[in-house]
Amino acid sequence: MRTPSASSSFVIPEVPPSSSSDRDDDIDSLPSISSSILDSDSETDSSDAQREWEASLEQLQLLLTMIILPFAGKFLGRKFAYWSWARYMEWMHNVEIRWTSKSAFNAAGAAEAASSL
Repeated sequence: MRTPSASSSFVIPEVPPSSSSDRDDDIDSLPSISSSILDSDSETDSSDAQREWEASLEQLQLLLTMIILPFAGKFLGRKFAYWSWARYMEWMHNVEIRWTSKSAFNAAGAAEAASSL
């Protein structure tokens, strides 16, 4: 007994050409998609987009609260502390405080604030 090979098992028989009215009948007999299915697809797409938007907002909020605000608070807090210390020394002890290099002062404050994060 002879077993069929893989190539012979996938032979597609030739179909005679049909008239256009036969094709229209075939198309009419296909099931149609109801509009409620299309509406539910758009709702799931919008809810997926809404979930992605909320996730990105949550990431931005975490970035702001965990990194940006603490760094800015330390930097501005140190600047205010140095400024208020200078004003106190001038007022109480009559000592003049001068910052010799403003850019070096700012860079040192930023580096010091970032070192403990």
